[in-house]
Amino acid sequence: MDGATFRERVADAKRTELDGLDSPALLTALTDGEPTVRRVLEAAADSEHAAHLTFSQWADDEPNDRAREAFAAVAEREAGHRERVLDAIDGEYEPSDGGTLHSYLRGREGPIVRAAAGMVGRGLVADRTHRQVVSFFADEGDTERADLFRTLREETDSGTERGLELLEALCDSEEEWADAHGVAEYTIQIARDDFADALARTGGDPSSVR
Repeated sequence: MDGATFRERVADAKRTELDGLDSPALLTALTDGEPTVRRVLEAAADSEHAAHLTFSQWADDEPNDRAREAFAAVAEREAGHRERVLDAIDGEYEPSDGGTLHSYLRGREGPIVRAAAGMVGRGLVADRTHRQVVSFFADEGDTERADLFRTLREETDSGTERGLELLEALCDSEEEWADAHGVAEYTIQIARDDFADALARTGGDPSSVR
């Protein structure tokens, strides 16, 4: 299998879940029912911060040289994203760590599983969330912030492609590709379920992301 085929198969298998995430209701879930400009930016900063910490942890303890280099590059990118989002917030904000998705990711071990879950599965989720943030700021008439998140989305997609290249280098058997496929799918499932639960807690309709 190659990376492009892997991405296509994961996306096709979780099409319903990814389409559910690609909904304006997602921002309601991410902001605890308050999708204001500031809350959207704070939620984005939290996400970038958590991702930075996840990939930094992986870069620190990953024995595979190629995977460690890739994880370190993602950690650096996510730190840069966090700072650019913080710069877009009016006033001070201290981003928070945590979340169901990153709790799951930080429990993964092995370069194949980590690349599949963190770089591909999470990358496909991030593509949808970034698109919703772009739409939010475009609807607000805030072209500067919309352009910022368009750029972050493009850079994140480049990271997803690097994850696919890493899987091509690491996977030597159909069994390893199958393991990667399973964990990438499960990452998307966790993200979808977490957002649906968060939306329900705000009094929203969880079926909009299910």
